[in-house]
Amino acid sequence: MYLHCDAVTKYFDEKLIFKNVSFEASTGNSIAIIGPNGSGKTTLLRILCNLMQPTEGIVKYKHNGNVLLKQQAYRYFSLIGPYLELYEQLTARENLTFFAKMQDIPNYPNLLTRLMQRMNLSGREDDPVKTYSSGMKQRLKYVFALLSEPKILFVDEPRANLDEEGIDTVYSILTEQRKKGILIIATNDSEDLKFADYKVTVHA
Repeated sequence: MYLHCDAVTKYFDEKLIFKNVSFEASTGNSIAIIGPNGSGKTTLLRILCNLMQPTEGIVKYKHNGNVLLKQQAYRYFSLIGPYLELYEQLTARENLTFFAKMQDIPNYPNLLTRLMQRMNLSGREDDPVKTYSSGMKQRLKYVFALLSEPKILFVDEPRANLDEEGIDTVYSILTEQRKKGILIIATNDSEDLKFADYKVTVHA
């Protein structure tokens, strides 16, 4: 897998958020996106995930040497962030099943069970998400992201809303991802930066 970000610039109306962000990453690479609060780290992640268009510049993906179209690329990555919303009235299993079917993920029930166990959510699969604590919801978002076994994992604030046990589990996930795929994290936390081979700073 290969990710190419070339001279990406973003304006909101007349306000410049960041400019000329460029980097490359391939399988086995991990990158930390850093910058002051409000510098656009989350915005850059959204651009990299095709959730938002850059004002200038390009983002390109390749898999097995082939350039991926935007409608193809989303199948190869997942995004985790504290701002992502779940269907609160549905159970965790219903949320995950809906997602798995949308993504056409084979054999998802077994993977779902393993991931719920790994994130210490086993036994809560059939509880409505609205009954989950903020930390449990954050762990459930990791289950969502890993269910598709992404080639590229984007993580915004890896430690958000997690207790020590949850942080340890997430760090083991980041360690695995940087070995088998591409890991992109947006953070200013020095503890998170140890998972990055390279740092990319965003600023106006």
